[in-house]
Amino acid sequence: MIHILEDDGNIRKLIIYTLQSQNFQCCGFEKPSDFWTALEKEKPELLLLDIMLPEEDGISILKRIRSDDRYKSIPVIMLTAKDTEFDVVTGLDSGADDYVTKPFGMMSLVSRIKAVLRRYEKKGGEAKILTAGPLRIDISKHTVFADDTQIFLTVKEFDLLTLLVENKGHVLRREQLLNSVWNIDAEIESRTVDVHIRTLRQKLGKYEKQIETIRGVGYTIR
Repeated sequence: MIHILEDDGNIRKLIIYTLQSQNFQCCGFEKPSDFWTALEKEKPELLLLDIMLPEEDGISILKRIRSDDRYKSIPVIMLTAKDTEFDVVTGLDSGADDYVTKPFGMMSLVSRIKAVLRRYEKKGGEAKILTAGPLRIDISKHTVFADDTQIFLTVKEFDLLTLLVENKGHVLRREQLLNSVWNIDAEIESRTVDVHIRTLRQKLGKYEKQIETIRGVGYTIR
């Protein structure tokens, strides 16, 4: 089940129609109060969340979800007309797994949804520990530690860091990161990688220099 919290009726209906045509079960909500009521009855597999909403804005809703043990594991894709870098970073820092700006193509949205769901499906896989300096990644538990401090990452941030650590000693181009992490055919601006790397570095704090920029090429892990 996918929940769609979007106050624009036309967009909401179009998303529902598209998802149902792709064999997804979904339910749309115009107001946050209706969404919260439904959430108590059923936990969705994924949430599509608009930012500009009546009653409560999407960022506040996202923060509430991420701070509640019952719901914090729900994948969230932000849907918004706000496309400045500040808005993108705010959404990602608040715990969004992806950020889609309006207007967007419906099939592109479907691809983004499938990509996020694939990332979450991998969580239950075989136990595997990756290390790079002070960083320790537990693939099966989907956790990251820097020395003894746990670093809480979104799905995309986790996948980016994992890919870099798996390829430590090698420089990965932005195109490689886009293809491997997003794994979709739709065009994505190259700044998507840069924004995610920036938020990832912020969360790593004093260990941010573990991720090294190779100017004009891409990124590598120390």
